[in-house]
Amino acid sequence: MRKRILNYRKRIDTLLEKNAPDTDWEDVLSEHLVQIGFFQHERLVHLMVTLAFAVLTMAVVIAGLVLASPVLLALTLLFLLLLIPYIMHYYLLENETQKMYIQYDKILEHVRQEKQ
Repeated sequence: MRKRILNYRKRIDTLLEKNAPDTDWEDVLSEHLVQIGFFQHERLVHLMVTLAFAVLTMAVVIAGLVLASPVLLALTLLFLLLLIPYIMHYYLLENETQKMYIQYDKILEHVRQEKQ
C-alpha cells in the first residue's frame, strides 16, 4: 500500500506540474475521487487496527504491572514492536491522503478553468 499511494500521488503531482493542454481534467478529477475513497477506506481500517493494538498494549502493560509477570512484560514488548509499524503506516496514509486533498483542489481549479 505504501508504494501504491506514493506512486499515485507522485503521478498526479507530475500531471499537475506538466499541465498539458490535452489533459482531460474532468477524467482526472473523477479518478482522483475514486482513489481518495480507496485510501480513506484503507486509512480508516488502519486506524481501527492501530487503536485496537494500542488498547491491547495498554491492557497488557497494566496487567503486567499489577501481576508483575515477566511473560506479560515480554508480551508488552512484542505489542510495542508491532504497534510502532502500525503507527508509522497510519501516519503515512494520513499525510498522503491530506496531500491528495490539496491535489483535488488543484485539479478542481483546472476543471473550472476549462469550463470558462
